[in-house]
Amino acid sequence: MARLIALQTHDVRFPTSQTLDGSDAMNPDPDYSAAYLRLLTDAGDGLEGHGFVFTIGRGNDVQVAALRALEPHLIGRDVDATLADLGGMWRELVHDSQLRWLGPEKGIMHMAIGAVVNALWDLKAKREGKPLWQLLSSLSPEQLVDLVDFRYLTDALTRDEALEILRAAEPGRAAREATLLREGYPAYTTTPGWLGYDDAKLERLCHEAVAEGFSLIKLKVGADLDDDVRRLRIAREACGPDVRIAVDANQRWDVTEAVRWMGELAEFDLAWIEEPTSPDDVLGHATIARAIAPIPVATGEHAANRVLFKQFLQAEALSVLQLDATRVAGVNENLAILLLAAKFGVPVCPHAGGVGLCEAVQHLAMFDYVAVSGTTEGRVIEFVDHLHEHFVTPVDVHDGHYHAPKSPGAGTEMLSGSIVEYEHG
Repeated sequence: MARLIALQTHDVRFPTSQTLDGSDAMNPDPDYSAAYLRLLTDAGDGLEGHGFVFTIGRGNDVQVAALRALEPHLIGRDVDATLADLGGMWRELVHDSQLRWLGPEKGIMHMAIGAVVNALWDLKAKREGKPLWQLLSSLSPEQLVDLVDFRYLTDALTRDEALEILRAAEPGRAAREATLLREGYPAYTTTPGWLGYDDAKLERLCHEAVAEGFSLIKLKVGADLDDDVRRLRIAREACGPDVRIAVDANQRWDVTEAVRWMGELAEFDLAWIEEPTSPDDVLGHATIARAIAPIPVATGEHAANRVLFKQFLQAEALSVLQLDATRVAGVNENLAILLLAAKFGVPVCPHAGGVGLCEAVQHLAMFDYVAVSGTTEGRVIEFVDHLHEHFVTPVDVHDGHYHAPKSPGAGTEMLSGSIVEYEHG
């Protein structure tokens, strides 16, 4: 009987602030980082589970400590039994009363739980010899809903409604999987749009994005209105009329300021405005959405849990849902969020970039296409051309599409040499 024998943590930080990669109106000097963990077993097969929480530097200090606090829940557990009931494992971790008190279901501990849950899914996918998206897509509707905690959701989504959604998508799974493997999943790029880049670099990267087949790019905004107008003009001229441009304020504005600022930017035919105000302000987002329509409002990368997503959808406060692979409590909670989005008919355009976020979140979007929503219409996965070389299975993005990973696992395993080279302290 194989058991989990160790939870190893690593504080991995990349000096992206030196080139201003990742810079925006609220985060001018980020060092893209990962509070990283490895789950080891005594199975003798050499397989490990890998997960992480994305931060932008010093946040790793507390996030690594939170990962270590979860070790007593894992060490000594039977591997087969644990992986056979990841819904139960999720509930055990999230419902731990003393850990829950620190949230509940949000913040440092919730994200740490997400990293552990994702590492367990990585291990399960490796043991079954499948990429995570394909493993999830092979599960029955009943198996999938067993992974979801419907507490707090039933006023918007019941277990029976979730089963209906999954059963409706079931007949077309094989055909959509074949299409995904053949054509890939649409992508958009934020690579040109970091706020710290000068105008010449912005223009060059826009031209490159168009040449690489992207039909949507995203620019960071919110620090200075005149700068935003100038940069959007440069981007629109470089991209031409047929490439959509989204903008991202990274929570910079108050509600009234967001409405005023977006009135000035409306001439650029924007695909969406992302995080115009506090990510916790459901009613503020709803007010902005009504005021700036028809420009869609996008948010979600900083939404703490499935309950907040439920409220955004109920309040019609977002038109584009941007889940993140490491913000909530892992694959299970993101499945709940995908089901909520499907119930409300809202497209999911995942947040990525960062360290390993592209590698991780592609699996969720591809699973959604195959087994939940059944469509890629109006949907794109964010792509940022940073740090992929540090992962065992880096993303394959070309011709404006993510091409489906075929290697077993969740895409969350970092190269051992990169961990050694960039481990902090």
